[in-house]
Amino acid sequence: MQTPSKEHESSNMTHEEEEEMLHDISKLQEQVQQMSRSQKLTDAKINSMESKINGVESKIKGVEAKVDDSKTDLKRDMADLKTDLKTDMADLKTDLINFLQEILTNGEKVVKETHDENKRNVNHDSIDSNVGSKTHHIPKNRYEEV
Repeated sequence: MQTPSKEHESSNMTHEEEEEMLHDISKLQEQVQQMSRSQKLTDAKINSMESKINGVESKIKGVEAKVDDSKTDLKRDMADLKTDLKTDMADLKTDLINFLQEILTNGEKVVKETHDENKRNVNHDSIDSNVGSKTHHIPKNRYEEV
């Protein structure tokens, strides 16, 4: 802005009007400077807030990445666990089958041994019963069988 020069004194303005106008101009310049400082302060605050927002956004992205990594790790761990469980269940099934076969085999042996023992006992009982009922006779000659 231009300040009125002395040449304008010859104009229709009086010295008091000119002083008043200079004072008004000075006030306006002061207001403009104050608005400029206020704008700069506002801009600085906005920049600071934008910087903080960017920092928060960066942290959010970091957390999202960690969550994604955790999801990936969890999926992998779950797949590993599923595989391990399948393997363990297959091993357990095999062990159970072997155990049951062993029990059945031992059971068959016990049944066979019991059957064999019962057979022997029957034979002994038969022999014992025959021994008591035989009459002993003396052979007439020595070539005769008893």
